[in-house]
Amino acid sequence: MPPRLQIHQLQSPLAGPYSFELAAGQCITISGPSGSGKSLLLRMLCDLDPNTGEILLDGAPRSGISAPAWRAQVLYQPAEPAWWLPTAGAHFKPGQIPRMQELLPQLNLSPALLEHEVSRLSTGERQRMALIRSLACSPKVLLLDEPTAALDPESVAASEALLRREVANGLSLILVTHSEAQAQTLGHRHMTMRELQLHEVIQ
Repeated sequence: MPPRLQIHQLQSPLAGPYSFELAAGQCITISGPSGSGKSLLLRMLCDLDPNTGEILLDGAPRSGISAPAWRAQVLYQPAEPAWWLPTAGAHFKPGQIPRMQELLPQLNLSPALLEHEVSRLSTGERQRMALIRSLACSPKVLLLDEPTAALDPESVAASEALLRREVANGLSLILVTHSEAQAQTLGHRHMTMRELQLHEVIQ
């Protein structure tokens, strides 16, 4: 079985090159100062920013997969996720409803929040709802940029527990975090980004 994700000489005019592998059911955490290039890497991995190099998903080259299909399987959740419909619930497709209903209580969210206007939700509620929206898409690889930055300690713990379960069930995760504790808790491997270069931390 090939690795879930194989990255070869991925670069843009702004960052890289990057080469590493991510296995199925593995979490890589990336930390580093603001502006060091962490978000640029995630945006290249999901093919949102122009880049060169090759990425293989389960052995299949990205170059042979349409951009929408790629982004559905290698899904990027930015630090401030976008909402383009009035309510959170409107962002879920009918086939995602059972999964969404399964995940809501795991993040201590009431189903009633689905009918509220997104603008009425707190920052923390929006951040947790965005994580549910991402997981309900059933990606093979999830790219998370500071997914718990706006959360209280109880919600951070619930989010980390959920992510641990998802990774144990086969999800591949790349998580950008400023929290060393979170990096240690969730990461099978830990990398640091300094001046647009990625360095693996040997445990």
